[in-house]
Amino acid sequence: MQTRSLGTTGPQVSALGLGCMGMSALYGDADRAESIATIHAALEAGVTLLDTGDFYGMGHNEMLIGEALRSASSASRERALTSVKFGALRDPDGGWSGYDGRPAAVKNFAAYSLQRLGVDHIDVYRLARVDPVIPIEETVGAVAELVEAGHVRHIGLSEAGADSVRRAAATAPISDLQIEYSLISRGVEGEILAATRELGIGITAYGVLSRGLISGHFTADRRLAANDFRAMSPRFQGDNLRHNLALVDALRKIAEQKGVSVAQIAIAWVLSRGEDIVPLVGARTGERLAEALGALDVTLDETDLAAIEEAVPVGAAAGDRYPAAQMAHLDSER
Repeated sequence: MQTRSLGTTGPQVSALGLGCMGMSALYGDADRAESIATIHAALEAGVTLLDTGDFYGMGHNEMLIGEALRSASSASRERALTSVKFGALRDPDGGWSGYDGRPAAVKNFAAYSLQRLGVDHIDVYRLARVDPVIPIEETVGAVAELVEAGHVRHIGLSEAGADSVRRAAATAPISDLQIEYSLISRGVEGEILAATRELGIGITAYGVLSRGLISGHFTADRRLAANDFRAMSPRFQGDNLRHNLALVDALRKIAEQKGVSVAQIAIAWVLSRGEDIVPLVGARTGERLAEALGALDVTLDETDLAAIEEAVPVGAAAGDRYPAAQMAHLDSER
């Protein structure tokens, strides 16, 4: 397994991480046994970074990962690193109630995550969205206290803008910023990426296949369950979906010429953006995991990259990456 470093202060991790959210929430129903088997397969293949959030399925995802770690081989378990997002507030009906970055809340969230995961420390701990009320310095300072106490190893950020990244880094060492980054989500490439690189902060890129939209497996006639986030996502609606799938068709031609899948070329493109970037793949089955891992063997030369840029230019996607209410929570979009 190829490895990359999460910034200058973070851990060495596998070049691809496994995003576990879809095993518990937001993409419709998932198979528990298949999910655990996929985590085991990822660990056995050398994937070390498991990404989750304490609000994925209201704790279900952390318990799922905890179960998978307990039943994994000792060698796999020792290699596994946990990346946990916290702070998103939910209600009993699954709704969203904002974000909480208060220091007391930070430590409360961490206590529950440690218990659900069944670990004695969290490797990277990060606020899911910047709290618009609580200064980022206070939130990061609380995580720094958890680091000092041994409950957390490294401090991460999520969907933070350049100013928030700088303020956080002035408070304590930051390993990485988790942010959406794909061929059709390239907002990070401006001020944010410049700031992280100046400060020696890595990027963990989620949504590298744009929630399956640019995986090559999504079709216009696919019916989404009511509990699937994509049923409300602007990029999966009507004319937007048809436009975006046309981009995928253009990308497919390039992939076919190289003898790889659309998903593999899309993941390989994110990998090519720099050694400081670690893509997270949201595979929920062994088949999808194997396909994603195959991207590590795809080499893109300058001709390939130019063809990809022509097929999917910057800003080519139709529709925002989240519904308007959720876009408003993104510090990275301000």
